[in-house]
Amino acid sequence: MIRLFRRLLPLLFLLALGWFLWEKIRPTLSDWGKNPLEMEPKITVTHNTVLEKIEGLGRLELVRYQFKDVVEYKKEYSRFLPNAKVALIVAGNAIGCLDLQKVRSQDVVFIGDSIVRVALPPAQLCTWQIDHTKSKVYSVENGYFQDAELVDAAYKYAETNVRRAALQSGILAQTQQNAQQILRPMLETLTGRRVVLTQQTAPPQAPVRR
Repeated sequence: MIRLFRRLLPLLFLLALGWFLWEKIRPTLSDWGKNPLEMEPKITVTHNTVLEKIEGLGRLELVRYQFKDVVEYKKEYSRFLPNAKVALIVAGNAIGCLDLQKVRSQDVVFIGDSIVRVALPPAQLCTWQIDHTKSKVYSVENGYFQDAELVDAAYKYAETNVRRAALQSGILAQTQQNAQQILRPMLETLTGRRVVLTQQTAPPQAPVRR
């Protein structure tokens, strides 16, 4: 039995080697004769990312407003040419927040053993932007081979309008209201005291010498 095994061992080794080589070259042989345009392309991506700046952020986002708008942007060239016009269906959003890095030591006052008063910084509009995944160009008329520039200018106007609409809709007041609803219970849980939230007062200005 041992002699038979010794005689078969080289044959088994050759069979294993042949199977290994076949598995290696089979993908190449399967692509042989195919149209190069039909073959799956090989994609190589090279990155060279450089960290330029690290910032500590203390902004607490408290409310998001979402807008939908139909924008018609018109550009007049002269009385001899028809006006260039683009129509957009725009989706945008704006976020109101508080910058908690602006809370000063004097803004936190402990009153007795049961109350803490915190003066919060003014609410601000953190970001406003167009959501391009939900926006689209409805039509472009008389672009005069400048359709891309016309659409880009229309989007920039629409983004400015998102900021204006958010402020007119009272996003800052809503941010302050949400701060009362969200921050106060959180701070009361952390401190074990009743929390009173107020607004920061502007620092006194030095008198002007004459």
